[in-house]
Amino acid sequence: MNKEQKQEAIELLKSKFSQYSNFYITNTESLSVAQVNTLRKTCFDKNVELKVAKNTLIRKALESLDSEKYAGVFDSLHGVTALMFSDSPKEPALIISTFRKENAKLEKPVLKAAFIGEDLYVGDKELANLVKIKTKNELIGEVLGLLQSPAKRVIAALLEKGKKEEGGAAAEAEVEAPAPAPAAE
Repeated sequence: MNKEQKQEAIELLKSKFSQYSNFYITNTESLSVAQVNTLRKTCFDKNVELKVAKNTLIRKALESLDSEKYAGVFDSLHGVTALMFSDSPKEPALIISTFRKENAKLEKPVLKAAFIGEDLYVGDKELANLVKIKTKNELIGEVLGLLQSPAKRVIAALLEKGKKEEGGAAAEAEVEAPAPAPAAE
């Protein structure tokens, strides 16, 4: 790779890091070509961009953007590195987790680090925590559910009270109605 190609790769990486606030750094070493292709297809289907890049180029791209912000990421840049870029903070974690389950004998791809918003998660042990992260839409749904809950209870109580009043009025009407006269024989 000549100097111009390296600079192009760095610029491409910079644009990806600027575009996405969530990215995962993984190790895909020892995956077969077929497995990598399956992983790429899964990522494509889930709107996750998978890029393989040299660690030095990744480091230079991150340093040129904000070396202080990404300082914790640099220790994870070793070995074979594949980057997963996503708008969703948890989708790459789900992809990795599912890929491992479907290929039971594999412990790859390994999570080296994940940068979610402004938070850094380092190490494969963090994968379980990342799978549990709630997306923005999930959080909005929960808040709306919580806000609607009191209103639903009030409506349900009013409906229940209305049913009881209707039932009570019908019972009173039966008590007040005179009994039919016995038939003459």
